[in-house]
Amino acid sequence: MAWNEPGGNRNDNDPWGTGGGRGGNDQGPPDLDEALKKGLDKLNRLLGGKGNKSGGSGGSSSSGGAGGFGAILALAAIIFAGYVVFQSFYTVNEQERAVVLRFGEFSRTETPGLRFKVPLIDSVYLVRVTNVRNAESTGQMLTQDENLVSVDLQVQYRVGDAQAYVLNVRDSNQALAFATDSALRHEVGSSTLDDVLTEGRAELAVRVEQRLQSFLEEYGTGLTIVRVNVESTQPPDAVQDAFREVQRAREDEQQVKEEAETYRNKVVPEARGRAQRLTEEAAAYKEEVIERARGETSRFLAVLGVYQTAPEVTRERMYIQALEGVLSNTSKVLVDTQSSDNMMYLPLDRLTNRSGASTGSQSGSGSSGSDIDIKTLSDQVIQELRGRQDSGVRRSR
Repeated sequence: MAWNEPGGNRNDNDPWGTGGGRGGNDQGPPDLDEALKKGLDKLNRLLGGKGNKSGGSGGSSSSGGAGGFGAILALAAIIFAGYVVFQSFYTVNEQERAVVLRFGEFSRTETPGLRFKVPLIDSVYLVRVTNVRNAESTGQMLTQDENLVSVDLQVQYRVGDAQAYVLNVRDSNQALAFATDSALRHEVGSSTLDDVLTEGRAELAVRVEQRLQSFLEEYGTGLTIVRVNVESTQPPDAVQDAFREVQRAREDEQQVKEEAETYRNKVVPEARGRAQRLTEEAAAYKEEVIERARGETSRFLAVLGVYQTAPEVTRERMYIQALEGVLSNTSKVLVDTQSSDNMMYLPLDRLTNRSGASTGSQSGSGSSGSDIDIKTLSDQVIQELRGRQDSGVRRSR
């Protein structure tokens, strides 16, 4: 017969050994309800309640259910207390600042460290204030001379005021993008195309940074601009070739200017040197003329003193010296005779050539011999003239 076949007072074939639930050695698996009840009783006793004793009446069953409910409440209280303790403390890193709101209103700003808050009452917002963030802006815009230009801009910024960053603006990054675009278009619209594309790029970045920082302060975003970089500025694609031609022409112009400057640096010092030399020569000539004039003046005063002593002799002497100075440089001599109205002409040049030709074989140099003969003949003629003049003076006396 099967172990669970009905009939008989005892079924020894029950594999659990329970004897059909009527005695036996109770070696079967534990009842789940009974195990749960025992656990709740133990928890209730730990919390100061009374445990549910087995074998009680229906009233004892009611008290056991109440004890189980109290145990659940106690467990919930423990979990809630743990949650409250866990939520009451938080940590602020070195790179962060904590903005604490109490009932939605600003309470304080916490510095790095372990901090306390009131759970469910305080709200904490952690904001990184040390790391530098990047934002980019790209677009086409009009310049002051009504030309289109494409500008790529990069903005480096960080959070300077954590309270303003959390409370004043709903989306600080979007506000930064709008402010960047506004500042960039304002500055590009105030500049010419040449300034934006060439040497004015660095100055453009500085102006955009200043204007953007003023916008962010007016908006109260709590952001601080670290640096603004103009990555690239270029005209639209349709005019790229024409712009390159203009750039090449400007480079050629700059090269010509540099060459002209080099030539100027070479010529100007030379001209200044020549001008200085001429100035010094003129000064030297001035001193020479002045000194010569002073010497002539002194000589004239000396001659004047002699002339005042013997006017006739001095006049005649001066006349003779003047004739000597004139006739000593000519090769022709004219002799005036008192006996007749005719003048005697002495062609000394021809006479000198003849004498030089006759004595050329004897002298080492013909030209030097000719000079000596001319001087000798001139002295002889002068002596003859003086002799005739002296004799004429004697006759007149």
